[in-house]
Amino acid sequence: MAEPRRRQILDLLAGRELPVNDLVVLLDLAQPLVSKHLRVLREVGLVDVRDEGRQRMYRLNPVPLKPIHDWVKKYEQFWSERFDRMDVVLAELKDTENGDSDDD
Repeated sequence: MAEPRRRQILDLLAGRELPVNDLVVLLDLAQPLVSKHLRVLREVGLVDVRDEGRQRMYRLNPVPLKPIHDWVKKYEQFWSERFDRMDVVLAELKDTENGDSDDD
């Protein structure tokens, strides 16, 4: 998951099945590099593959992502509170700025 290209592949496969050649075009990467990323993603169970004629169709397997989602969800409230505090600070800065401009 730390590899940005692998996250891009997962994003592309989230809504549809794609053959490797389509991923090559969409990612603007060499086919061997895309195949390498797909192999790693298959090994960890994040991508499934099926043969369709002469093509291999790749699709996202979201099940292994559930534990990551559950773990990250714990921090959602933390980040929401931080963003809420940042909104307050920004509003105060804006009020101060508006107050300063009224003095001119």
